[in-house]
Amino acid sequence: MRAANEPRFADMPAARIVPMLADEGTYLASESSFQRVLRAHGQTHHRGRAKAPRKSRPRSTHVATAARQLWCWEMTYLPATVLGRWFYLCLILDVYSRKVVGFEVHDSDDSDHAARLLKRTALAEGIHSMCDKPVLHGDNGSTLKATTVLAMLQWLGVKPSYSRPRVSNDNAYAESLFRTAKYRPEFPEKGFATLKAARA
Repeated sequence: MRAANEPRFADMPAARIVPMLADEGTYLASESSFQRVLRAHGQTHHRGRAKAPRKSRPRSTHVATAARQLWCWEMTYLPATVLGRWFYLCLILDVYSRKVVGFEVHDSDDSDHAARLLKRTALAEGIHSMCDKPVLHGDNGSTLKATTVLAMLQWLGVKPSYSRPRVSNDNAYAESLFRTAKYRPEFPEKGFATLKAARA
């Protein structure tokens, strides 16, 4: 016990103490014997200055088993004929049915537009009469996490969900839909001339 509590061993487990003593030509006991003595004296808990490891929370992943349970929303750029100018398409997609439940095109990336789209989509889908409101999953973009949008989500009773660091792209359904739209033959190669054309 005295050896385990020496200053140089004070923060080490038995698996490190025994080899270090062996390197010095000293054998006091096996690792299991050291462990048994430390346990008897209540010293098998975390022995270092660093914080003890903690169990991480279970992964928070939403699963859709029916329509109107999980929505995802995403924003993409639509090119304009003027170089450096863009139109912004905001889309809300039902993950289970792949139905586009709401979309709008604007000439600016604004949280007020996103909040209005949410309200309009919620009315169109009739979520006010649902007991269990859908979860709305989005990326960590500033527009989708703005106070205006969060207030609208709370007012509608919709629970927000955001991208997790371990996932490179968890809005793959919306992204694939954008890619399909942008590679259609009728999509203008040189961009949209007006906001009306982009909306059409």
